[in-house]
Amino acid sequence: MPGRKLVIVESPAKARTIAAYLGEGFTVEASVGHIRDLPQPSELPAEMKKGPFGKFAVDVDNGFQPYYVVDPDKRKKVADLKKALKDADELYLATDEDREGEAIAWHLLAELKPKVPVKRMVFHEITREAIQRALASPRDLDERLVDAQETRRILDRLYGYEVSPVLWRKVRQGLSAGRVQSVATRMVVERERERMAFREAEYWDVKGTFRLVDGAAAADDTAFDARLLSLGGTRVATGRDFDDRGALRGRGDVVQLGEAEARAWASALEAAAFSVLEVETKPYTRKPAAPFTTSTLQQEAARKLRMGSRQTMRVAQALYENGYITYMRTDSPALSREATDAARRQAADLYGPEFVPDHPRVYSAKNKGAQEAHEAIRPAGDHFRTPGQVGRELSGDQFRLYELIWKRTIASQMADARGSTASVRLGADAALAAGDAPTRAVFAASGTVITFRGFLAAYEESRDAERYADDSGAGAGAGGERGEREARLPQMAAGDPLTAVALTPDGHRTSPPPRYTEASLVKALEERGIGRPSTYAATIGVIQDRGYVTGRGQALVPSWLAFAVTRLLEENFDRLVDYDFTAAMEEDLDAIAAGQKDRVAWLSRFYFGGGEGATTADALGLRDLVENHPDIDAREVNSIEIGDGIVLRVGRYGPYLEDAAAPTGDDGSPRRASVPEDLAPDELTVAKARELLETQPDGDRVLGEDPATGTTIVARSGRYGPYVTEVLPEPEIPEGLSAAEKKRRLAAAPKPRTGSLFRSMQLQTVTLEDALRLLSLPRVVGVDPATGEEITAQNGRYGPYLKKGTDSRTLPSEDAIFDTTLEEALAIYAQPKRGRGQAASAAALRELGPDPVSTKPIVVKDGRFGPYVTDGETNATLRKGDEVESVTLERAAELLAEKRARGPVKRTSARGGARKPAAKTTRKPAAKK
Repeated sequence: MPGRKLVIVESPAKARTIAAYLGEGFTVEASVGHIRDLPQPSELPAEMKKGPFGKFAVDVDNGFQPYYVVDPDKRKKVADLKKALKDADELYLATDEDREGEAIAWHLLAELKPKVPVKRMVFHEITREAIQRALASPRDLDERLVDAQETRRILDRLYGYEVSPVLWRKVRQGLSAGRVQSVATRMVVERERERMAFREAEYWDVKGTFRLVDGAAAADDTAFDARLLSLGGTRVATGRDFDDRGALRGRGDVVQLGEAEARAWASALEAAAFSVLEVETKPYTRKPAAPFTTSTLQQEAARKLRMGSRQTMRVAQALYENGYITYMRTDSPALSREATDAARRQAADLYGPEFVPDHPRVYSAKNKGAQEAHEAIRPAGDHFRTPGQVGRELSGDQFRLYELIWKRTIASQMADARGSTASVRLGADAALAAGDAPTRAVFAASGTVITFRGFLAAYEESRDAERYADDSGAGAGAGGERGEREARLPQMAAGDPLTAVALTPDGHRTSPPPRYTEASLVKALEERGIGRPSTYAATIGVIQDRGYVTGRGQALVPSWLAFAVTRLLEENFDRLVDYDFTAAMEEDLDAIAAGQKDRVAWLSRFYFGGGEGATTADALGLRDLVENHPDIDAREVNSIEIGDGIVLRVGRYGPYLEDAAAPTGDDGSPRRASVPEDLAPDELTVAKARELLETQPDGDRVLGEDPATGTTIVARSGRYGPYVTEVLPEPEIPEGLSAAEKKRRLAAAPKPRTGSLFRSMQLQTVTLEDALRLLSLPRVVGVDPATGEEITAQNGRYGPYLKKGTDSRTLPSEDAIFDTTLEEALAIYAQPKRGRGQAASAAALRELGPDPVSTKPIVVKDGRFGPYVTDGETNATLRKGDEVESVTLERAAELLAEKRARGPVKRTSARGGARKPAAKTTRKPAAKK
């Protein structure tokens, strides 16, 4: 009986798809991502914490040797893989063919220690043909790719662990710095600084609607619009002519019209005799965009589908693993010959042979360091399935993303769009006042007429918001189509007379630079050569999770915390957030992957400094840069000048304003006010700051005395929100007591009653009566006659609830705390017990269909920690980017499969082994043939 072959991939979904193609004789298992990583230094064995691995889990003094451990939640998975390997005669490592996938394969090889032949199996799409081809042509493990990924992992550990503690000490605990995330944060902050410094300018022009005199009685399609271009040979200013301070850039070569002047010229030109001055016509040709790379897919999905980078990559991963598209992490726009032929055939079948050029289009990567690339992201297979053909299999985000990829791929092999562009100048002479010399007013109109749509019949690329979108209608909104304006200009020739149907003065205001969106930030990072497109989704996710950036619609808005972090890095570690330095670092990492640089020598130079060719700028390595940085004034770093003596400070519990010129306390302390979370930095003007300082209560707001106790009741703003409390006298501590006794007596002193404000209450308007009701909680509702237990109503971290012994039940509203009767409470307790934190209604939010493993129905529910999917046996929380409304059955099944694969989490001590120094040829386990 022939032996079995064990195939290991990353995900359960990928394993299921491949298993269906391999059939009998193969066992396909999923590692569920990485099985090993660098542990936190606190998780190291006790004997190692004071050794060379103690600071980073990397021995920087001995060739930057990493110490890897199996993740605690992967130990069961590793045990299962070892068990499966015992029954196998061959091992195929079929992880993705990129640095990450190669590293996963290396870790599997190092941990499983197989005694059977090992083969590296790679493919770019999961189709039956591709799997069979990969099976027939395996290769060895690529040591250079492993080197490159390992270097990145060690580099990021060194960077984060050296710089992040500085942020903890000087800004706030829990912050992080990173090679790419800190630079991305700086880019978003710099754009917001530009918006804050921006000063609006107003300018006017005149919009006219014209018609040929001979066509006055004809249809309205002879009418066209034009804008005032110049007066007396001097161009009329547009938004592009103003700088960010609201001043004209030119000197005398443009004229800025105000409202009165624009109205005057519109009136003066009403009776003027217009004629065509110049007509220029040019042929128009536009080529299709290249097939998708990781970066361009993220950009277009954000613009067209409003999908974030993480969501896009998650959906693309599912499409790839289920055999619908090729591998989704690639820098290359190239298509294979089979894909090119498939696209051309399908374009000809769907749109006609005239829509396909005579020769295939060939695309190549612009980035000289392009790697992890096999070919562009495209529909899988040698014959593409149309969106209509997969419509019954895919839905929601998966269908929309597949359709986008299919359209882009087909369009990339279609003919150019063709047409013509026309630019018309028309004018008239007029004077503003009697006796004035006539002035020539020139208007301009332009448009593109598409005569052959070519690839536009299938797909049109979107673009990001443009700053000067108000000028002549040239721009498109965020995510709008590029869209050529198919203006229907009538046939005209120089000298043709025109009639002004309407002349309207039109006012404009300059706009600040648009904020980054996920799409435009990805584009900017790629253009600067910072990071790798395959990591952009994770980078943007990190800066959002850390609170550096929040979303406002599609725009990325930096927090004041990001301002403080960026300022600290710019002023003390400028090289680490320098764009060119970070891009050069990326090129070096690519060189390591190509075998052109030695990773140990490169890491040594980065961390310790010096080295061959070192300049003054990089003589200091990361270690000395951090250890020898100048003393950082934490108060200065966390302060941003708003104006007029008002300063914003980034405090431990959030940003607040401080006006030193308006002291309020007896001790001369400055007036303070917190800053609302939803107020963007560029919206915090001096006027807005004054408003906040004047409307927010400063310090305690005295509400009155408790008639029962005589204590003063005050309202305060605290770390966890506004609350009310009573002011108790300080306990009397006799002199001469020991410190321990003083501490004991202070601990035994009465504690003030406190109560958080309800969501419906405001700190500025809460009354003494409200406060006394809050301080009376918990409220005794009554006694359960069956058990004799007391039932209380109270407000907690997760909202209002009833409590009877250890049994808690959720109340429907905060008012119910005071209104619920004993009968109503008993009725609530008579209902079945639901999970902690569940809403009163435990009904499923959505029903998705049967789970492929358990065959039980999968539903989406809302839980204490947010929405989750369950089949009744296994629960899996939705990840960031998963939406209740759009999560698919496939995604839910994948989450449940990953949860089952992890098994129960056991908190045991980390174990593992250091990689021992060895020659490069034997440093890593060689793939067995």
